[in-house]
Amino acid sequence: MRQLRRHQDTGLALTIGVLAGLLGYWLGMPLPWMLGPMIGTTVAAMVGLPVRGPDKLRPIVIPVIGVLLGSGITADLFGQLGSWALTLILLPLFLCAAAGLSYVVYRRLGGYDPVTAFYAAMPGGLNEMLILGTAAGGDEKKIALAHAARVLLVIFLVVLYFGIVLGVRSGAGGRGFVPLNALSLADYLILGACAALGVIGGRKLNLPAAPVFGPMILSGIVHIAGWVEVAPPSVIIITAQIVIGTVIGARFVGASAREIIRDLGIAVVATVGMLAVAVAFAEGIARVMGMPLSQAFLAYSPGGLTEMSLLTLTLGQDIAYVSVTHIIRITLIIAIAPTAFRWFMRRD
Repeated sequence: MRQLRRHQDTGLALTIGVLAGLLGYWLGMPLPWMLGPMIGTTVAAMVGLPVRGPDKLRPIVIPVIGVLLGSGITADLFGQLGSWALTLILLPLFLCAAAGLSYVVYRRLGGYDPVTAFYAAMPGGLNEMLILGTAAGGDEKKIALAHAARVLLVIFLVVLYFGIVLGVRSGAGGRGFVPLNALSLADYLILGACAALGVIGGRKLNLPAAPVFGPMILSGIVHIAGWVEVAPPSVIIITAQIVIGTVIGARFVGASAREIIRDLGIAVVATVGMLAVAVAFAEGIARVMGMPLSQAFLAYSPGGLTEMSLLTLTLGQDIAYVSVTHIIRITLIIAIAPTAFRWFMRRD
């Protein structure tokens, strides 16, 4: 009976996600298939509807996203690696500035205790920061809500920036609509093998963000080799966006509307501050390196790896550059957070 109820709640969440995506598409919303479900399920959670995120679909969708990201890797990429140097050199400085500003917001404005404020402010992965923060004695619920709100708000604000300021309003993949029959059976088999073997190999090699990075590497290899040349089908990209958007919105289930509104309000201040820092760094990188501001901005936007990578693919930006920057960002945060926490607590 309980299992049936869980399936019903997940079905309701996905139904709301699909309908919200269709509504967003009809209204001409930027990135409707992710933003629509994200907003729709967040509202459903706030009003107390029994929605449950499709968490069992997420482990399937994430390797697929990795394969999709790998399709954007070309042989020309290796000639561009030198242009990434400044981005990666400045990345630790950006993380210190963005996390420090966010910490002040959660500590002073939100009134969070030092441990909770520290791990709520770190622009790393939600699951990793939740585990580390809880182990350090932080408030698990507040940390979870802070990171869920950050991911939601970063996507929302970045999409608005691209849609309103830059005029980019892509709904599938930034490449025009690609039908399912554009790929042969051999293409599907090769890419399916990239997804499965990429996850297994990535975990055995202890790669950061293995479910995304492993399939991305193998997919990049087969595309560079010319074994698969067709762009990913738009329906698969749209499906991935609906699942990810629904999962993000459903993270607010279990919190009261008052908690969500309060934490969202604090997160708005912290997220806008981090994005302002990201714009400043991206502006400098874009001017020095001669790359588009949009590309550098996406690389420094402190959202989740999966969400930002999918967003990059959808907006037709440089997938490899942005994805690798986010992988390094999250790896750095996970690696240095415990040491930085001990130093920070002594200072605080």
